[in-house]
Amino acid sequence: MPIERYHLTLTADGRAVVQGRWAAETTARRKFSGWIGEYGNLPGARITLVDEETGETLTTWPEES
Repeated sequence: MPIERYHLTLTADGRAVVQGRWAAETTARRKFSGWIGEYGNLPGARITLVDEETGETLTTWPEES
């Protein structure tokens, strides 16, 4: 079974609401985009995609200023 290294987290007002993990970065990025449409209207929503193998944050929504 492939390692699910791409971790997607939705937080709302600082609390984790939904999490998902995928082995393929393309799948995780597709889910990231979908979550923006599905959950982006939650108060204080923040979506973060992290590569668990490297510890790198790949993208966030909304983008940090």
